[in-house]
Amino acid sequence: MPTGSLTGQVALVTGAGRGIGRETAIGLAAEGMAVGLVGRTQETLTDTLKECVRHGSRGVAVAADVTRPGSVREAVRVVERDLGPVDLLVNNAGQIDAAEVPLWETDVNQWWQVVEVNLRGPYNLLRCVLPGMVRRGRGRVVNLNSGFALRPDGHYTAYATSKGALLQLSDNLADSLAEHHVVILDISPGAVETDMTAGMPMFAGTTEWGSIPYMVAVTVDAARGRFDGLHGRFLHAGRDNLEEIVRRAGEIREADARTLRLRPYGPDDPMG
Repeated sequence: MPTGSLTGQVALVTGAGRGIGRETAIGLAAEGMAVGLVGRTQETLTDTLKECVRHGSRGVAVAADVTRPGSVREAVRVVERDLGPVDLLVNNAGQIDAAEVPLWETDVNQWWQVVEVNLRGPYNLLRCVLPGMVRRGRGRVVNLNSGFALRPDGHYTAYATSKGALLQLSDNLADSLAEHHVVILDISPGAVETDMTAGMPMFAGTTEWGSIPYMVAVTVDAARGRFDGLHGRFLHAGRDNLEEIVRRAGEIREADARTLRLRPYGPDDPMG
């Protein structure tokens, strides 16, 4: 049940017009957060905004292309003007390869568009939102990531490459953000049924999907600070025992686990 535990805070959610982004925005609004909704289509954003307002939340919907720095700057300006400084950034907007084909059969422009949305998009948001968080000495970022970031997949090369790069970007930011008490996390929802995943051939015939409401609850918990001890790490909401992960956060940091690292082939490996 909603508790209003996030009242007074502001979230900015990208890809908020549908799917996980929409449900996340509504879930945060139910907890009292004001919500800045960013996406490509004003109509779907407005529909999400209406649901957020039904929960008593303040909100603003701004159509923007996350791959364009100027468009993102203006969207962030409007959100902060109307709602206040951003406490939580949820980088949710994403795209997938148009077809399950090897790289040499991909559409050149569509392949690069996937990388731009999934990597340049979060960069553009981070570039605009982080200065304020750093200045205030507080803030949280949740990047919607994927298990594809951790394993090779020859049929979704754009998506897997972009998600791996996003995870590496978070890792590169982690130390410098920690100095300013800003937390960044990469969280995979697992295979949940959205317009994007339902159209992927690899999921054809799937009848058992992960839970979007559970991913929303995980994001709400991230906004509350439940996972702050796992700063800079990868969490898989669809597979992890999160109670166990939180309990072992110190051990995970000590082992430098849940990050992308080159695995040495043995004690004599100079890259070990």
